[in-house]
Amino acid sequence: MPLALLALAISAFGIGTTEFVMMGLLPNVADDLGTSVPTAGYLVSAYALGVVLGAPLLTAVGSRIPRKRMLLLLMALFTLGNFASAFAPGFGWLVAGRFLAGLPHGAFFGVGAVVAARLVDEGRQARGVATMFLGLTVANIVGVPAATLLGQHLGWRATFLVVAVIGLGSMTALARLVPHIPVDAHQGLGREVRALANRQVLLGLLTAVLGFAGVFAVYSYLSAMTTEVMGFGESSVTLVLALFGIGMTLGALAAGPLTDRALRPTLYGSLTALVAVLVVFPFAVQVKWAALVMVVLLGGVGFMTTTPLQMLVMNKAKDAPTLASASNHSAFNLANAGGAWLGGAAIAAGWGWTSPALVGAALTVAGLAVAATAGALDHGVRGASRVVTAARGARDGNHADVC
Repeated sequence: MPLALLALAISAFGIGTTEFVMMGLLPNVADDLGTSVPTAGYLVSAYALGVVLGAPLLTAVGSRIPRKRMLLLLMALFTLGNFASAFAPGFGWLVAGRFLAGLPHGAFFGVGAVVAARLVDEGRQARGVATMFLGLTVANIVGVPAATLLGQHLGWRATFLVVAVIGLGSMTALARLVPHIPVDAHQGLGREVRALANRQVLLGLLTAVLGFAGVFAVYSYLSAMTTEVMGFGESSVTLVLALFGIGMTLGALAAGPLTDRALRPTLYGSLTALVAVLVVFPFAVQVKWAALVMVVLLGGVGFMTTTPLQMLVMNKAKDAPTLASASNHSAFNLANAGGAWLGGAAIAAGWGWTSPALVGAALTVAGLAVAATAGALDHGVRGASRVVTAARGARDGNHADVC
């Protein structure tokens, strides 16, 4: 494994920790700032909104900046956002800090995925991208539970302070380990925008929005479900979050080689499995051991969707994949914001703490339908292309034989 992938994974670890730790700290933040848990859920949405807006905007601004320098600038902004969150004097300022920390997220993973794919041999690009994403999954095994525990004992501000320090360490690793990768001379914003407008890219982004929203509809309120439904104490929240992270890691490890081998079947299979898990989830969580199994499965099948979706938009954007790659993380975090909002709305409506799972199942079914439609359209285009080629060969007849 190239050491540069390690630097990207370390950065992903820091980003993953600050993105997901808020779910575990929602009750603590709500209590400290005098608000409700559903209202505190807007902190999840604020970060996600930062990603949604920042991914295309910052990628466009940095389209001519060399990849390594762009990664360093994005990580510096991420670090600043976490310092701002740590010292926020009130709820409104914390919302602003979370938004600022989210701005570089999508652009970093968009540029990082392109860099990771260039660092490995042909035919192993999905594994290279999945290796970077492993930092995100390990964050849910180690970073999020540890940061949640820290926040519960020393206050949530200490959590964001530690994440900011991780950001500084990530910048050091990127500076030392990532090689200089210049921007291609022919590659500019116009080319990136045209690639983003590809129908298959847009359908892939819509699949990410709908399909992945099902994961966040549940995960955003997993800490509350742990105590309110599963029957565990507050001290068990870190264990449940770690189990989700273990599932994510297993999903990422499986997704890389499966996506390199068969991209669309991996996507269809993971989305179908996610629907099944979300439908069963409200019933299984009533039993403690089954609840823990379902948390692992939710993380595993949920995260198996990320690598094929990332590679799909990069492949369809062809030789201008950076903006499409970054926009995919806008899609994921639009799913984050939408899933958290819809899940919170279901709880606030009195449908129960497990109702977000069924909301998520409906969203994932819609995502699977979009993915299947995109696959059918893509197959039709390829089939038409083969028919045209065959007809042209038959028309040219002897000329083709001579050539």
